[in-house]
This record gives sequence, structure tokens and C-alpha cells, in this order.
Amino acid sequence: MSFALYMLGFLIFLGGIAWGAAVAGVPHLYIGIGALILLGIGIFSAVGRTRSKDPS
Repeated sequence: MSFALYMLGFLIFLGGIAWGAAVAGVPHLYIGIGALILLGIGIFSAVGRTRSKDPS
């Protein structure tokens, strides 16, 4: 459940960044490339933060 909440928050953050870049006049190709890179970083960090610790 915490993974889904983390990703939901990150997607809202990513949408705000993309919207701001579009309003600022950044070309759509660069917005798409940046969004994919940030999405990958978001998935890596979500998995790292929500992964359960080993009991040993």
C-alpha cells in the first residue's frame, strides 16, 4: 500500500513539473524525455523505500 501512495504522490509531482515546463515553453520532446527519466528514478526510489527489511 505504501508503494502505491509513494507512486501516486510522485506522479502528481511529475505532472506538475511537466505542466510547468509546458507552460514555460519547453518542447514536448524534452518534456517527454525528462518525464521518462524522472519516472524511472521515482520507481527505483519507491522500491528502495518501501522494500521490507530482511529479518536477519
